Amino acid sequence: MNKKLATAIILSASSISTMHIMNRIHTSLCTVKNLLGNSENNYYEWRFGKIRYQKKGSGTPLLFIHDLTAGSSNYEYHRLINNLTDKHEIYSIDLLGYGLSDKPSMTYTGNIYEQLISDFIKNVICKKTSVIVTGESVPFSIMSCHNNPELYNKLICINPQNLYLQNQIPSKQTKLLKFFFELPIVGTFTYHIFTSKYVIRKAFEEDYFYQPGEIKEKYIYNYLEAAHTGKYYSKTAFASYIGKYMNMNILHELKEINNSILMIGGEKEKDIETTIENYKYYNPAIETVYIPETKHLPHMESPDEILRQIEMFL
Repeated sequence: MNKKLATAIILSASSISTMHIMNRIHTSLCTVKNLLGNSENNYYEWRFGKIRYQKKGSGTPLLFIHDLTAGSSNYEYHRLINNLTDKHEIYSIDLLGYGLSDKPSMTYTGNIYEQLISDFIKNVICKKTSVIVTGESVPFSIMSCHNNPELYNKLICINPQNLYLQNQIPSKQTKLLKFFFELPIVGTFTYHIFTSKYVIRKAFEEDYFYQPGEIKEKYIYNYLEAAHTGKYYSKTAFASYIGKYMNMNILHELKEINNSILMIGGEKEKDIETTIENYKYYNPAIETVYIPETKHLPHMESPDEILRQIEMFL
């Protein structure tokens, strides 16, 4: 019995040591290119950590807010930003826990991101701002706009999150998942599997893009690097995301918001027409447009058409 126990302990220790080594190697390989680091990076000292942002152009302020999926960062908008600098003062940020922003060990919620966006506009932009936002970041942007109307001009929402899914709160199962991903070695190892190059490429091919031929290798590597920068803390936002802590109910705010809103859907995005119609049910003033032959990231897949819609709306 003692021999079996000793063998089990040795095998467990060996497995954990192997996973630890693999975690370190994997993180190094994913971040070695340093694709996200450049001289245009600025940092906003926020209450929970430093927030990376870039500022370009001159004119009316325009803030870009990326999605909450693993590997998201302000790189998501790189095909739009340089084409808008003639008329707009562009700000693009990495949300807390994403990209090159700090990734503190904490529970990330929609309310935290609502506060972050409001504080960023107040303290960095310092002017009434229009916002372009994607996916699961749409709800906290609408909440922030409702609670601070003096900070916002117009909203452009790309493939907003389904309202039913957004209303889901953490359950016992999702809380357990969050706890598991936050485990020091095993959780990190599992996170690396969920954010491997293969999985990110598959997400681009099946969910983000409708036309696989438009996917460039540099897109995969930028998302891969963003998902692993920050070493073991890179998984903290993902753990809260999986645990559904970032969800928030915005039905009341959606009904009351008075700002002009344009919702852009990728024509091939799953159930996007139903999703946007649900938003319009609560706020009939919302304008809509659908981009042909695109899925979740039309601003990367069909940037010229997105630019045309932005210029017309703003």
